[in-house]
Amino acid sequence: MSKVASKLNTKINSKTSLKKNKKIQIKVKSKIKERIKTAIKTKAKVRKKAENFKDKNLIVIDEAQGLIFENEKTLFGYFSNQIQYLESKYFKNFNSKIDYSNAELEEREHHLESTLDDPDEIWVDTETFPDMTLYTLVKDFEKGDDVFSYVACVYLNSEEKYPTFVFVQFATRDSELLESFREKEIIYHRKLEAIQFAAIDGDSLLEGDYLAIGLLESMMKVRSDKDIGPDDFQKYSEFRDQVINEPDEIWRKVGSDGQVLVTFISDVSENSISDLHYVVVTEEDQNTQVHSLLFSFPTIDDALLDRYRQGENLEAEEVSTESSH
Repeated sequence: MSKVASKLNTKINSKTSLKKNKKIQIKVKSKIKERIKTAIKTKAKVRKKAENFKDKNLIVIDEAQGLIFENEKTLFGYFSNQIQYLESKYFKNFNSKIDYSNAELEEREHHLESTLDDPDEIWVDTETFPDMTLYTLVKDFEKGDDVFSYVACVYLNSEEKYPTFVFVQFATRDSELLESFREKEIIYHRKLEAIQFAAIDGDSLLEGDYLAIGLLESMMKVRSDKDIGPDDFQKYSEFRDQVINEPDEIWRKVGSDGQVLVTFISDVSENSISDLHYVVVTEEDQNTQVHSLLFSFPTIDDALLDRYRQGENLEAEEVSTESSH
């Protein structure tokens, strides 16, 4: 194990092209599951070892699952496959030209505790190891010009859902390295609480989709103060399905990160509001040509609309929806 690797783990003790007149298929997200809501509430709290094992000097990771170890050798041996997998991912994606050196990583290790106590994001992986769930906690920090994220991949106690073992932990300012650890399913995102005004059943905002949240935040930054207020977004949500099924305009654009965004726009002016438009933003899967519904919003701001009238102007012969489970 290299010097860096030895610092990474620890136990815790204290559609390729969319053509005109083409059928478009929209994938609608399902609601957040109850187990996810439970995980959001519990987040991550560090607890001490069970008192009844204290005098025996045993290492208690998960008493209910029988994960009680006599020493660190047997402990690290039990988790060796998970540690090796996560360390391998780290070194595969680590870019020494832009990220922290060994010494700089050590200087930021004290951020582990607050990451465990109060993460900004929680990701869960139930697929890589069928017999063990991996949780990844992420917290963002800004110390003057030093802007970085701290990542901790952990084992959570099965009963109380607090971390008792850290497989990998590191600070990074490399967005690509960070993205490589944002895998499988996100079950908590701090920003979810702030964007509920725009979340509608079936869109990616409800599932904490990172792209959807980022695009919504960008839209809100350039939105006119005279436009429809965030508190009134839900009043116009009934227009979403209408716009998807019978859009006045469809625009396809490749984003800065390579993602393909397809936007549906319709004039839904009512007697009380003139020039009212509703916008639905989706992401296109270039392999399946299925579109994931990201988010939607009402607007009376022509300048804002023009920001979404970019790329290729399309027409759709037919638009259909399907549920995602």
